[in-house]
Amino acid sequence: MKHILHPPAPAPRALLTLLALLALLISLPGCSASVVYVIGVDDMITAGTEMQISRGIDHAAGIGAEAVLIELDTPGGLVTSMEGIVSSIENSQVPVVVFVPQGNRAFSAGAFILLSGHIAAMASGTATGAATPIEITTTGTTAAENKTINAYAARMRGIAEKRDRSVETAEKFVTEGLSLTADEALDRGVIDLIATDRRDLFDRLDGRTVNVSGSSITLHTKEAVFVEDKPSLVVSIVDIISNPQIAFVLFLIGMYGIIYGLASPGTYVPEMVGAIAMILALYGMGMFSVSTFGAILIVAAMILFIAEALTPTFGILTLGGVICLIMGALMLPQEPLLPEDWITGFRRTVFVVAILSAGIVVLGLGLVLKARVRKPTTGQEELIGTTVRAETDIGPDSSGTVKVHGEIWRATAAGPVLRGETAVIVGVDGLTLILEKK
Repeated sequence: MKHILHPPAPAPRALLTLLALLALLISLPGCSASVVYVIGVDDMITAGTEMQISRGIDHAAGIGAEAVLIELDTPGGLVTSMEGIVSSIENSQVPVVVFVPQGNRAFSAGAFILLSGHIAAMASGTATGAATPIEITTTGTTAAENKTINAYAARMRGIAEKRDRSVETAEKFVTEGLSLTADEALDRGVIDLIATDRRDLFDRLDGRTVNVSGSSITLHTKEAVFVEDKPSLVVSIVDIISNPQIAFVLFLIGMYGIIYGLASPGTYVPEMVGAIAMILALYGMGMFSVSTFGAILIVAAMILFIAEALTPTFGILTLGGVICLIMGALMLPQEPLLPEDWITGFRRTVFVVAILSAGIVVLGLGLVLKARVRKPTTGQEELIGTTVRAETDIGPDSSGTVKVHGEIWRATAAGPVLRGETAVIVGVDGLTLILEKK
């Protein structure tokens, strides 16, 4: 009898070895495209920007991204937010590349962020620097005190030294307001390379080794896949309300709503709108440095507007309120790295809002308060002063009747009023009218 020989089944150990080899091959560089997580910054640095970048870096680490790309276009922004972004980059477990794309800039707070990246890159035609701290006054801006400038210069030196970049040039960004083009920044050693776009940038970074939190990481970014970050609704809201200009407007809306609500209770709408606006404003103001004296002046302006509505002074209190509001608003944000163009726009907004506020508060609140103290125009009180015609003879000893608004009323008079004669209602005693012959 012929026996059929079957091939022996593969041993379990051999199968496991084969699977391990396949997994190793898949994980080798070049066997799968690496992922670069892209975070775009295209406006002033705010608390929303800080939240977006911090969450983006954490998400990139969670999905195993090869690197994080921050594409920067900013004129400056809030100091606290800038420090938070720099801290997130320094503590990142994923290489962070900060890039200024074609046509963009990274000034003031943006220069700190650019130099803090594990890789700092710019496109031709872009610029960075201009990070001198300023002080905002009622008449404009001035250079900050020397101790403030020295503090930020030391911070910039520390960032540049950590990334092995030119400390001397970086310091001049703060002390001298130095601004550099991409080519000049590369020549002076404050950036690592110039690239035309993100694809060119990461093709050139392929194989480069960077130090990330004490570990050396070699980048494998040839033909990398770019995954765009999408800001959440919370990030968008925080970005809006942490803008000092928006926070100022919300603060005024909040105060107006509360004032109108107290002056005209019962509708609850002004109070609700005012409370929500005030909460958002205070939350936003907690994200940037605020002048206490500026806030006091704004409150004083509101008090003067209310006083004008209660006791009209032909504009004297209104003028004082407008002056307090303008001075307080201009002094409210005390941020040393805000961009000059933002400050110019903010000043325009303050003047427009102050003039509109004076008109709205004085006119609107005045109407509300006058309506509350106006003599009643309903009920028996409205009958006084009305001219009527006697329906019967009316005298001091005998009452008669008159017709008022189509209704028959009982009436008496101190002197005789004959039927058909006219008289004026001078008082109301219960349901009896008191007449005086006209």
